Amino acid sequence: MSTSGIELIQPRPVPRPGRWASAAIVAVLAAMALNSLITNENFQWPVVWQWLFSKTIMVGVAFTLILTVGAMLIGTILAITMAVMRQSPNPILGGVAWFYIWFFRGTPIYTQLIFWSLLPTLYPQLSIGIPFGPEFVKFTTAEYFTPFWMAIVGLSLNEGAYLSEIIRSGLNSVDKGQWEAATALGMGRGKIMRRIVLPQAMRVIIPPLGNETISMLKTTSLVAAIPFILELTFAAKDKGQQLFAPVPLLLDAAIWYLVITSILMVGQMYLERYFGRGFAGDSPKATGKGKSKRSLSERQQAILSANTVHDDPFLDVTP
Repeated sequence: MSTSGIELIQPRPVPRPGRWASAAIVAVLAAMALNSLITNENFQWPVVWQWLFSKTIMVGVAFTLILTVGAMLIGTILAITMAVMRQSPNPILGGVAWFYIWFFRGTPIYTQLIFWSLLPTLYPQLSIGIPFGPEFVKFTTAEYFTPFWMAIVGLSLNEGAYLSEIIRSGLNSVDKGQWEAATALGMGRGKIMRRIVLPQAMRVIIPPLGNETISMLKTTSLVAAIPFILELTFAAKDKGQQLFAPVPLLLDAAIWYLVITSILMVGQMYLERYFGRGFAGDSPKATGKGKSKRSLSERQQAILSANTVHDDPFLDVTP
């Protein structure tokens, strides 16, 4: 067939001057901001580098991480408990869980931390025993309930209320038919939750859980309301006031927050990839063959490496 009478078109990309103009404006603004950071002597960058790894800052980083990890661990345990209680057919368990979530989500975290700091004033002594009966253990509140534990308890209870809704939505994302099928096989509710529901719900839970962890890292700066003086922001501000150089010390705190946040974001990415195995977004076309294989189990990789199956399951039947 002759093609001498056919005129081939010469496609050209559509010019987009607005896109290039906006990119140029953003680049100029970014360069101006960077230049001001470097050339402005009021930032006192030599002081920043001098105190970046000082004992004061490193102790603040350590306690900030301890508060973050402790609050997230206790908050996650509380959240799973409250999420299961919310789905319980028992009205008492459901009502208690609803009240807990309503109260701690409805009041500011700063107000809650101030309240926990006043607990020794409200209850000078605490005891463990039978309600309206004998007391087995009695102790002074201020002696054991130190500012550190006030911070842990306040952050954990607040975080548990928010995480419980995240976990509940993740549990509800699993098809009810899988619960019914597992029940028909004779599995108990606890085993179904551990073996069937939670592994699939984690794909939905991990992204907001990672965001909450990063948010908790920065929320720890509010424990100054107690006050807990070893936290990073408080320690940096206090040392800066002593040196009459608050800006450099606060920049040290900001740098460490950015470093820790970056590490948490990388960890979140790998967790999302791990719990997202086997779903549509993990196909070779979507993520690339190499990345998809790295996220598979050893058995799945061995099957693919044997070349006994096609990457495209519809290849043999597609005309």
